[in-house]
Amino acid sequence: MINKWLSHLAAFFLYLLSLLPLAVLYLISDFLFLVLFHGIKYRRHVVLQNMQHSFPERSLEELKALEKEFYQYLCDLIVEIIKMFSASEAFIRQRYSFSNTELLRRFEQENQSFLFAVGHYGNWEWSCVVIPTVTDAQPLVIYKPMNNKVFEYYFDRARTKSGSLTVEMKNTMRKMAELRKHLTVTVFAADQTPGSAASDVFEWVNFLNQPTAFFLGVEKVAKSTGYPVIFCDVTRPKRGYYHCDFKLITDNPKATAPLEITRAHVKLLENRINEKPPYWLWSHKRWKLNKFLQNNQNTTSL
Repeated sequence: MINKWLSHLAAFFLYLLSLLPLAVLYLISDFLFLVLFHGIKYRRHVVLQNMQHSFPERSLEELKALEKEFYQYLCDLIVEIIKMFSASEAFIRQRYSFSNTELLRRFEQENQSFLFAVGHYGNWEWSCVVIPTVTDAQPLVIYKPMNNKVFEYYFDRARTKSGSLTVEMKNTMRKMAELRKHLTVTVFAADQTPGSAASDVFEWVNFLNQPTAFFLGVEKVAKSTGYPVIFCDVTRPKRGYYHCDFKLITDNPKATAPLEITRAHVKLLENRINEKPPYWLWSHKRWKLNKFLQNNQNTTSL
């Protein structure tokens, strides 16, 4: 009970902090960078190791420069997510632009539901708020539950303020079946790390110069439903602003070869990371489970 109330208190503090202008929050971000990077050195060994494995051709000096850029962006991302607690839909929308939206119009006119494959690149949390502003389809945002249910409640409120629905990963097909007569866009974070559960079906794909386990959720759902798959290619033109270019992976998923869809969205994400590495979530222990998964593989034929 005490932990629950402390969580509510912390969430309330974050809400008050979110009321500050973004320019002030970026000053906090600059200070937070000093704390995380130079002070406590938060996961710096993880970040550098991930980068070394991903970019073996780069010198240590280059990697350390990328590492510093990543932490500067990570701190910006933290305060931008905090800002989301109180920011209006219009505030976030004016900082997010889109291209190739005619692809969405095409499927809307056909009353054809579709899937988005996104990565943990750029501000993926803000995308939950802006997706309803760019399509008439009902967004279903698939997520993994948080351990802290109080924070999950407040994050859910922030993510759904403009009309998105959040759906726990295990309930994906059930919710899609419920809404099969409605126009929907189901949003998958396609670079999630598979867990050790027997139900976590994955496949090995070469990603950033190393074998990497990827969920097959996007591909399995696409082949099951026949829904087209679109990759959301996000860039960051400048501080506090993002751009998303919609790229069609397939409009006929049932005709694709096994792993074709998975390899396609993985390659698109890899291309984006290679072009501008600092904006991916390098502090995540993305390859920590590789050895365990290799010994306990639960793959599937598509």
